[in-house]
Amino acid sequence: MARNGAFGMVAPDAQAVVAPLTGAAIFLVLTVRDGDTAAATARTLCGDLPSSVRAVGSRDPQGTLTCVLGIGSDVWDRVVGSPRPAELHPFVELRAGDRHAPSTPGDLLLHIRAGRMDLCYELATVVMTRLADAVDTADEVHGFSYFDQRDVIGFVDGTENPAGAEAVDATIVGDEDPAFAGGSYVIVQKYLHDLVAWSAIPVAEQERVVGRTKLGNIELDDAAKPPYAHNALTEIVEDGIERKILRDNMPFAAPGSGEHGTYFIGYARTPWVTEQMLRNMFVGRPEGVYDRLLDVSRAVTGCLFFVPPAGLLESLAD
Repeated sequence: MARNGAFGMVAPDAQAVVAPLTGAAIFLVLTVRDGDTAAATARTLCGDLPSSVRAVGSRDPQGTLTCVLGIGSDVWDRVVGSPRPAELHPFVELRAGDRHAPSTPGDLLLHIRAGRMDLCYELATVVMTRLADAVDTADEVHGFSYFDQRDVIGFVDGTENPAGAEAVDATIVGDEDPAFAGGSYVIVQKYLHDLVAWSAIPVAEQERVVGRTKLGNIELDDAAKPPYAHNALTEIVEDGIERKILRDNMPFAAPGSGEHGTYFIGYARTPWVTEQMLRNMFVGRPEGVYDRLLDVSRAVTGCLFFVPPAGLLESLAD
């Protein structure tokens, strides 16, 4: 089924952007080394990735193994060539007061997810063995499902994710960029949380910061929700229509070193929706009315990638 018009069906060769949430994930952000050999190795890996996913996934057909591969602006010309996706550009850094959303290196994103971590591990090992000396690892995060889809701060994450046809419309490029129809844009950020400071905040105020009840996950009504609530600032309305993104955030942690965090990953048909959400969070809407989660959380990475249609991805092997 080909994508048709502003609100059509997903292209048959779209990568697994719209996929069910899983219990495990590995996020790999890689930089491609200089030279034609490194670029050629990365190109071949991109083309062969679908077959690698099928090979590893066949070891447990019920394991729901998928992998989405994104390519960054700085390496696009070296690995893919011309033309370029219409809205592909480096991640836009944000600064406001003590709040900082940095732009960090990243040429390739591998979003590996499955019901079991061993499947994620096996595919990640296959990929990194193939890439060998062609890349450096900028970031690697192993995510896990925390109780009933909660973040480590105790709130359910991803409640407002679109589903079905709405998810496709929100995430998959259509006729606005026909050369890349079936693709998607994805932004990733790694957030670290100060859980000691968060735990010191009364639950009632935590709920006002998030905009939902902590136990029942019920959205606060407008009278009780402050303008700085996270879910108020991340609501984007254009021409009377709410514009959504698809999140597949995962908690991660290293309790022995006191590291607790959330890996944010947001897929969208156009990156400006996610970028506007982040601007509202860090700068404020209006300016100064910022997301109070950032008083206890800090972003340490930030990258933007384009997710090519699977057909384009596989053609790179040629």
